[in-house]
Amino acid sequence: MTTRTGILAGGNFIIDHVKLIDAWPEQDMLAFIQSETSSNGGGPYNVLKDLAAMQCGYPLAAAGLVGTDLNGEWIRRDCEAAGIDITQLHQTDRAPTSYTDAMTVSGSGRRTFFHQRGANALLGEEHFDFSRTQAKIFHLGYLMLLTEMDRLLDDGRTVASRVLEAAQAAGLLTSVDLVSSSYPQFRQITAAALPFTDFLILNEIEAGSATGLDLRGGPVDLGRLQDAADILLQGGVRREVVIHFETGAFVAERRGGVHFHSSLNLPRGFIVGATGAGDAFAAGYLHGTHEEWSIPERLKLAMCSAAMCLRHATPSQGLRPVAECLRLADDLGFRQ
Repeated sequence: MTTRTGILAGGNFIIDHVKLIDAWPEQDMLAFIQSETSSNGGGPYNVLKDLAAMQCGYPLAAAGLVGTDLNGEWIRRDCEAAGIDITQLHQTDRAPTSYTDAMTVSGSGRRTFFHQRGANALLGEEHFDFSRTQAKIFHLGYLMLLTEMDRLLDDGRTVASRVLEAAQAAGLLTSVDLVSSSYPQFRQITAAALPFTDFLILNEIEAGSATGLDLRGGPVDLGRLQDAADILLQGGVRREVVIHFETGAFVAERRGGVHFHSSLNLPRGFIVGATGAGDAFAAGYLHGTHEEWSIPERLKLAMCSAAMCLRHATPSQGLRPVAECLRLADDLGFRQ
């Protein structure tokens, strides 16, 4: 029997146009663009580029849909240059490659997104063939940003849940990420995926939207996070619910374990941009999962990889090899 190794990431493949602005303007007012770059965007694309930069040492592969346009070719070439297998990164002439304008306020790192769904909206069950991969983990993202994958079926399932079920049937562990949105069927779409999800990785806003609990504003209440995680585990998550937020991260295991890890002490001026920080967290956590590290070890790396991301305005150019990421813990220490 062949030993499974590597990470296959599927879902949103996007060109991010990242613009640093001096301040977020009021309606009808002006803000100044200080710099702009184009880069990888979308959960699976970011995670794969992060893992490549972290020199993870195992195969990385993409599964998604891009246009037959210049942006689509750019994404395919960029993946190949990073050593990412694009066998299942398909192309279509029915829609343009998806893109996002990400506006990042310099100084605070806060960002706002304007998104063209494009080819990602057409990504469906037919674009995934798990018989063609020996990957250990299949990471899918983002739910709420994949029109066909998010489609609710007559039996209450979604297309995404069917893809996740097929991945598990083929022997892969599954990981799912969401996007922060006010999507009207957020809870239904999430609920359909939970029974076919081994690792659910999300932020506190998404955890609140998925459970109906108010987790926004003020200091993070670990008790409320536990409540949200319990609801998601009861909904079917098979192994772990991982909730990350500005000051740390919380993990609840199906077998009953609970873990918390605080974020790094970042000096003034450290943050250049926050675009992709959640995906960098996921990349660190998935790497530790792939390597079968303990949950505290995984959380430590996830905090460090997320912090590395903050050093650059783009999602992945701040990432460094795993050992270098972990050195941030020694250099900066963690919040008390």
